[in-house]
Amino acid sequence: MQRRRFLQATTALGAAAPLLRGWAAAPELPRFLLVFLRGGYDGASLLLPQDSGSRAFYAESRPRLAIAPPGSDDGARALDSDWALAPAVADTLLPLWQARQLTFVPFAGSQDNNRSHFETQDRFELGLPVGQAVGSEGRSGFLARLAIELGLATREHAGRELLSFTEQLPLVLQGAGPVGNVSLRNLGRPALDERQMTLLSRLYAGHPLEAAVQEGLATRGEVMREMAAEPMDPGRRAVAASAFANEARRIGRLMRERVALGFVDVGGWDTHANQGAATGVLANRLAELSTGLAALAAEMGPTWQRCTVLVASEFGRTWRENGTRGTDHGHGSVCWLLGGALRGGRIAGEQVVLGQPTLHQNRDWPVLNDYRPLLAGLWARQYGLSAERLARVFPQAAPRDLGLV
Repeated sequence: MQRRRFLQATTALGAAAPLLRGWAAAPELPRFLLVFLRGGYDGASLLLPQDSGSRAFYAESRPRLAIAPPGSDDGARALDSDWALAPAVADTLLPLWQARQLTFVPFAGSQDNNRSHFETQDRFELGLPVGQAVGSEGRSGFLARLAIELGLATREHAGRELLSFTEQLPLVLQGAGPVGNVSLRNLGRPALDERQMTLLSRLYAGHPLEAAVQEGLATRGEVMREMAAEPMDPGRRAVAASAFANEARRIGRLMRERVALGFVDVGGWDTHANQGAATGVLANRLAELSTGLAALAAEMGPTWQRCTVLVASEFGRTWRENGTRGTDHGHGSVCWLLGGALRGGRIAGEQVVLGQPTLHQNRDWPVLNDYRPLLAGLWARQYGLSAERLARVFPQAAPRDLGLV
């Protein structure tokens, strides 16, 4: 086999991924997982305003996409007097909400007004302030910078406690040295068989990359064996869960036993047409996502008390539906925060009554809760990081303490 084809087949090995044997995250080290929804998901189809002014404006703006209010057939589930939850996620998320392990932050996102998926995703993962040029931080992602501040980017820790459940290393974790990544598409089935691995080893014998390739192969084999040790639960397959929902328990086990900082991205949120309301395409995806998150929480066991999960997207969708029964690229959205130590069961952050005067550019949710100060405030509590150290993670972002943990 040609060396080029082998390199393509082993993208997820990492350039110098270390061995995982005997490797475990510090027992008391808090865990953090970022679940990134690529495509810009519609927060108004998850968290519905119920105050009198916003509710009327919601129904008027979405004649075909609006979800019925609480008390109606297929209606939303009331969370408090101002907000309700989409019925598609009620069975999985309401128990976490009632246990005070789930918080929603509406009017959340980035101040970036660029509505391009790729540019906004890059800026989000880099964690840069508006106006700072992409590349000015050396293409280092904000989770990579957090890892450096936590001392996880040293040779001793490199690649051991940082893991991305993706096919390629995401921008958000670039800049922290070697970081492991394993694609959800390949969990439970190796990308290379034994014959191919032997050929690859021989191909790189005596090559400067020989040691890195050997360590990468060992890392991939170790992770695959651990992932395959727990068989797939056919009951979860029966509920038409996505790949994330199917593999969430395995992710939870790695977060429990080894991974201090993790990242996973989930696609399919660019709902320009036939989005659906209480049921339909988007409702199904939200149900799959919430099923996976609930499974992850259950699998982590006592370690869930030291874990925080952020669910976010590069931007939200337009407040008004379009002519193809969907929504277009927007601005503000809704962040989810989950965790065993979370002070949850509440809607957090700055809020406003939704109406035409309060829409961003007369089309979108405004961003009143920037994700950068929000995360800086969370990590000040979770990790005890000083303002000086947080400024290196998020330049020009004063920590905002919402009392989340």
